[in-house]
Amino acid sequence: MATEKLGIRVERNPPESRLSELGVRQWPKWGCEKSKFPWTYSAKETCYLLQGKVKVYPDGAGGGEEDFVEIAAGDLVVFPKGMSCTWDVAEVVDKHYKFE
Repeated sequence: MATEKLGIRVERNPPESRLSELGVRQWPKWGCEKSKFPWTYSAKETCYLLQGKVKVYPDGAGGGEEDFVEIAAGDLVVFPKGMSCTWDVAEVVDKHYKFE
């Protein structure tokens, strides 16, 4: 089941059939070490985290305690085109991704 918060859509532990339907395993991979950096999505991105844990803070969300979305291994995530945010990577990330 997918939830949406601050414009970010997260599907926790989707079944393998859903991942196959999307072709996730054929998408390119990207990874990063523990870090914190700004990012702007020039296109809609769908990604599937193989490992890691990240707090994503969308710009303009207010900066309060609840103004982030936490994503982790097993999450299928959709970021909207045009979103600017800060990634706070708590655990090394390895993910498949696709830009549209």
